[in-house]
Amino acid sequence: MFTSRPATGSLAASIHNLHKQYVLGGETVHALRDVSFDVPRGDYISIMGPSGSGKSTLLNLLGCLDTPTSGNFFLGDLDVAAIDDDHRAEVRSTLIGFVFQSFYLLPALTVVENIEVPLLYSGRLDREARQRAIHLAEQVGLGSRLGHRPTQLSGGQQQRVAIARSLVNDPRFLLADEPTGNLDSQTTTEILELLDNLNKEGRTILLVTHEPEVAEHTKRKIVLRDGRVQIDERMRPC
Repeated sequence: MFTSRPATGSLAASIHNLHKQYVLGGETVHALRDVSFDVPRGDYISIMGPSGSGKSTLLNLLGCLDTPTSGNFFLGDLDVAAIDDDHRAEVRSTLIGFVFQSFYLLPALTVVENIEVPLLYSGRLDREARQRAIHLAEQVGLGSRLGHRPTQLSGGQQQRVAIARSLVNDPRFLLADEPTGNLDSQTTTEILELLDNLNKEGRTILLVTHEPEVAEHTKRKIVLRDGRVQIDERMRPC
């Protein structure tokens, strides 16, 4: 049974007292300790911190790729931490969009086919879906590259495909893990402008980065250290 609470329409997500522990070599590692914060709809948050601070663990929990040891993670009125693996996979494929540093495009597929992949997994691949994929390709500036394969694209173009793919299911929010980490400075600027524009259109974005200049694009900065929230700073209005 799902754990729920009264819907809070202004929030995309809400994290309450998340803890995550691992046992490695007989020792308990506290990857996250009592992490709590709300994510208003339309927010643009950078998550920062040194290596080992808990950034990747938090991203995995928010992306429904892992479960917390204790605590709650609400998407709307649904407590994702309390649901089973099958429902978690459904949430992951329909409510969350992922953008990764390494793109993870399928080399045998064209631009438009790569964008359609989440629709294929969710059983929603039809004629209307193809038009949506084409529209998203055009939105990220790849309308003239629909039939190209990843090896025929630059790194920046591949990341644009990955961003379009993350949007195709119209997710509740985007999780971006070092999305500019493999890009040169000019392409980094272009990708950040694209993310900025998506946020201006109302998309909620959580972005993990170690680069202060990337974080400067966001409206809010959360800094982790030793698994705890050390700083939660609002830089611009949501």
